[in-house]
Amino acid sequence: MLSGFAVAEATFRACDADVALDWHVAEGERLAPGTLVLTATGDAAALLAAERTALNFLQRLSGVATLTRAYADAVAGTSTRILDTRKTTPGLRLLEKAAVAHGGGTNHRVGLYDEVLIKENHAAMAGGVGAAVRAARERFPDLPLVCEVRDLAELDEALAAGAPRLLLDNFDEAGLREAVARVGDRADTESSGGVTLDSVRARAATGVDFISVGALTHSAPALDLSLILEPLT
Repeated sequence: MLSGFAVAEATFRACDADVALDWHVAEGERLAPGTLVLTATGDAAALLAAERTALNFLQRLSGVATLTRAYADAVAGTSTRILDTRKTTPGLRLLEKAAVAHGGGTNHRVGLYDEVLIKENHAAMAGGVGAAVRAARERFPDLPLVCEVRDLAELDEALAAGAPRLLLDNFDEAGLREAVARVGDRADTESSGGVTLDSVRARAATGVDFISVGALTHSAPALDLSLILEPLT
């Protein structure tokens, strides 16, 4: 899977404003090994100056897209969607989230301003998950809200307070099934914590609406890409 065309193009054009770029594939397209991705025609010195930075962007972002596609494929046929997290490379968050989308994933919140996420530390300071949910709803009524719960007692408390989405943190498969059944259609459910490609299908089979995977952006291996220079004569 490929991602990062815009930033790669900007890199080449920063070194040669007149460079001609011809992409032979589309972002999010599945690739076979050895596929020709791009033909760049321009000043040789400029192409070499841009090479490593452009490839670094493409390799990193394509790696994120490729890993995301593996997770999305693993839950294909279920109603579960794969989410990214804020565990992104400093300075590259928007690019990496675009790569997740190219790989078939769903973008979660971008920062601390566009969604309220209540975690255990917030609940502890507020006096419990119910109190935290009520306080957040009162102060930020128009923002989406997710409340992390660690057991069924906290789940019931968060539901009673009106939490629209529950983050089921480190629930095993049996716990997830019980939690999803208890929630029903009263809230959306999200599974997180220790998700792997080997376990993600079984988690999706529990009926959770979302599975968040930090590894998409903090542990994706780079895609192997190279540039071959050929003189035009």
